[in-house]
This record gives sequence, C-alpha cells and structure tokens, in this order.
Amino acid sequence: MPHNRAFAQVDVFSADPYRGNPVAVILDAEGLSETDMARIANWTNLSETTFVLPPTNPDADYRLRIFTPARELPFAGHPTLGSAAAWLEAGGVPRNEGTIVQECGLGLVTLRRGDQTLSFAAPEPIRSGDLDEDFVEQIAAALHVERTEILGHQWVDNGPGWAAVRLASAQQVLDLEPDFSQIPDTKLGVLGPHPDDSAHEYEIRAFVPGTAIGEDPVTGSLNASVAQWLIKSGLAPEKYTATQGTALGRAGVISISHEDDEVWVGGPTTVCFKGTAFA
Repeated sequence: MPHNRAFAQVDVFSADPYRGNPVAVILDAEGLSETDMARIANWTNLSETTFVLPPTNPDADYRLRIFTPARELPFAGHPTLGSAAAWLEAGGVPRNEGTIVQECGLGLVTLRRGDQTLSFAAPEPIRSGDLDEDFVEQIAAALHVERTEILGHQWVDNGPGWAAVRLASAQQVLDLEPDFSQIPDTKLGVLGPHPDDSAHEYEIRAFVPGTAIGEDPVTGSLNASVAQWLIKSGLAPEKYTATQGTALGRAGVISISHEDDEVWVGGPTTVCFKGTAFA
C-alpha cells in the first residue's frame, strides 16, 4: 500500500533559487519497486527524479537511483548534488565528516561540502575519444552550422550518453536553434568560450532530443566530463566556472576545479520544497 514518504525538491547550480535545475527527491524510497520509481519519475516530468535508499556498500552513506521520465540512469550530476542536499537537510549524517559517499549505478561517488555549496568528484567516462566523422557531420547539420565551425568533438559519456562539440564562442552557442529530427536519440553538449574579459570561461548547452524537456537547463554530468576533456587538452585552466541555462532564462553557474588528478564539479543548492510524497 502507498504511504507518505519524505520528499524534497531542490534547485541546483544557481545562487538564485528557481534559476538553476530542479530535481525531485524521494528520501525514504525503501519498498518502492522499479516500476513505482519509473511511474513517479514520469509523472514529475522533471529531467530527473531520485530515490534515496539504504546503501549496499559499507563505504556509502546512502544509495541513489536516478530516473528520467523515460529511463533509469547510472549517474547524473545535478541529481547527485540535489539529493545530497536533501539528505543532509533531512538530518542525514555522513560516516566521515566533510565528505559524503553516494552509491549509484556507476559505483561510489564522493561529495564534499563547501561554504553554501556541494561538489562531487567526477567519475571517469565510460566512453571517450573523438566522434565518428559521419556523426560530426550529422551534428553540424542538426545545429545548422558548417562542419568547419565545429572546432573539436569528443565522447564525454559518464553514464547518460553525452557527446560534445566545441564552437568558437559562447554567443554562437546561445544563438543555436537546432533541429535533431535526423539524430533524435543524441544527447549533445555544445560549448563555446566567453570573451577574455568575462568572469566565466565557457557557455554550455545540453540538448536531449526525444525527451519531454528537449534541453536540460544545467547539467553536472556533462560539465564533469567536458571539464575532464578541456583540462586534459589544455583548453581550460585547472579552475574555472561555466554558465548554462542562459538560453532558457536560467542562471546556472558550475564551478570546476582540478585537484590531485580529480575534477570536482560543484555549485549552490537550495531545498525549495519539503513535504511528503504519497507513494
């Protein structure tokens, strides 16, 4: 029988509440079936809904299952940060002070708390390397740009399936009006640098055709693997910020830092709603 479970909706990656990316979090998900979770996620119709469960790994503080309206993901970034924020707000106590360990489909993910922020250690991509040239040409056609305007490309898949391409400027990224009808299953990040005098390094957009949202406002997983690509290639400094969601009227800011061979991805989180879910 359904019963009331602790629930939170969290805004992630914006210092201004309701300007980042929301995630719905069911904090007491034990006993829910996979079918239940999928149905709830389809109903919330957010980019992701998460379900917090007791860990099966003794090194983890909790286990997280992450669902889009259509499928389960092994890992996603803004749901990781938002779920950790909700868990802490609900009284969760990490086993080790200062760090939180999340168990998910991709394995263990370490988070740390900062001043008004949370960040996670980027997992290693499960697929990397250049895209096939035919695919790049399809992407160029979908973006309505010339193939020569794509200055770099890479698989940056750490679970959700991301590919990424780099354009010459942030403004070019913001001006895009793509048509993905020929490649409807592509999950694509497009990035371009801000001017040299900007406070931020890159503007990034995350296109997810074939889903209810079409464009994800602010994405932790994409920024994580893009940062690994850019820093390794010398295209970004060891510490920088990227903006995302601008084209959708959001104000996402993602903080990146490379420390001791790990990329950390973080930003502000705000628990905007707390209550119960009947599930």
